[in-house]
Amino acid sequence: MESSRRSFIKKTAVASSAVIAAPTIVSASVFGANDRINAAVLGVNGRGKSHIKSLMVQKNVRVTTLCDPDMNLLRKRQQSFKETYNKDVALEQDLRRVMDDKDIDVVSIASPNHWHALSVIWACQAGKDVYVEKPGSHNIWEGRKMVEAAHKYDRIVQHGVQLRSSPAINEAINLMRDGYIGRVYMSRGLVFRWRGDIGDQGFSPVPEGIDYDLWTGPAPKRPFTKNLVHYNWHWHWDYGNGDVGNQGIHETDLCMWGLDVGLPTKITSMGGKFLWDDCKEVPEVLTSIYNYPEENKIIQFEVRPWCTNTEEGATVGNIFYGDKGILVVDGYDKYKTYLGKNREPGKSGDDGVKSASGMDRGAGGTDGHFANFIEAVRKHDKTILNGPVETAHLASGLAHLGNIAYRLDRVLTFNPHSETFVNDADADKMLTRNYRGEFAVPNKV
Repeated sequence: MESSRRSFIKKTAVASSAVIAAPTIVSASVFGANDRINAAVLGVNGRGKSHIKSLMVQKNVRVTTLCDPDMNLLRKRQQSFKETYNKDVALEQDLRRVMDDKDIDVVSIASPNHWHALSVIWACQAGKDVYVEKPGSHNIWEGRKMVEAAHKYDRIVQHGVQLRSSPAINEAINLMRDGYIGRVYMSRGLVFRWRGDIGDQGFSPVPEGIDYDLWTGPAPKRPFTKNLVHYNWHWHWDYGNGDVGNQGIHETDLCMWGLDVGLPTKITSMGGKFLWDDCKEVPEVLTSIYNYPEENKIIQFEVRPWCTNTEEGATVGNIFYGDKGILVVDGYDKYKTYLGKNREPGKSGDDGVKSASGMDRGAGGTDGHFANFIEAVRKHDKTILNGPVETAHLASGLAHLGNIAYRLDRVLTFNPHSETFVNDADADKMLTRNYRGEFAVPNKV
């Protein structure tokens, strides 16, 4: 597992004025009392709740601060934190005060997508180690800046794709590396989630307790609407990236990992909204093709929102195709193989661990992925990370490329070395965005 992951990172890494001034880097061995690691969680509505839980089960780790632009949510989480752990926790609305707090060693980021990369950069500049939810970035350019910051400030940055900490999925990767299904030439990513009509709630006054300017951060500031706050920002281009950039990052990451490829050179996408006349801007249905002509490999990726069939039993997962058989990854923690023309069942694996909700989350799931992160933090050794920052950039980048091809409605040619499109100024403009003043992602991290 280690050698294959190193190969993937080495193969795909590309050589290439923040609000907070670049800090003096804090020694990795300096933690809180009795070597306790103090953590802050940024974003406490959705995945942030899992971050709190997973950090609090780690040995000698303490969540000391919760941060969110919505003070109403913060007070709810503070109360539940006290009830669950019988401990007090500090509250902050502005993440910049978290970065300034020298007592905080690590931050975990579960804010909306448009905040991820800048939060990582600010944390690295402040000498803190970072766990960041998928996708690592909202666009390709800022993803590269996130990688640059992690390296420049020598910080530990883990991407929240917990299937990389699953023993079963690592076993599947090693089987493919060893030729069990032959030469692997194609992977498919599947995201068939139940996504309904979200309607259109129109504009309304900003609710008391929400700092909407902070919520908006790097993105363009629209009039306030409950269409965005708190979850449905996923379906609007300025803040989210659709389901390929939501659930799909687990699968884009695994497609690339399994094929041992980086970003592609040819991309095309097609889809649309076929079911509901709601306020979603992103396509409900999306099919993207990522071609690697020089390596003779290809990725197919499908997003479906509603009633659907399963694919080899999977509705969220990956299928790998080799000249001797196929390997199917179902969810986060199990795989099966079928060999030859007669599809004889072959080797299979299953971590056998489920979350409290019943959803498969790998061996230890989010808890296990955080354990890997904390171990790397204590040792200050990024080489033991299961989901290092380079993979965050690349897995997110694959989703972004598919979205750009969909929005421009044409086949795109991409140079993965320069991370720019070939003779396509319109596509190049979509590699980044116009940032808002004090929330700009810096050219020089």
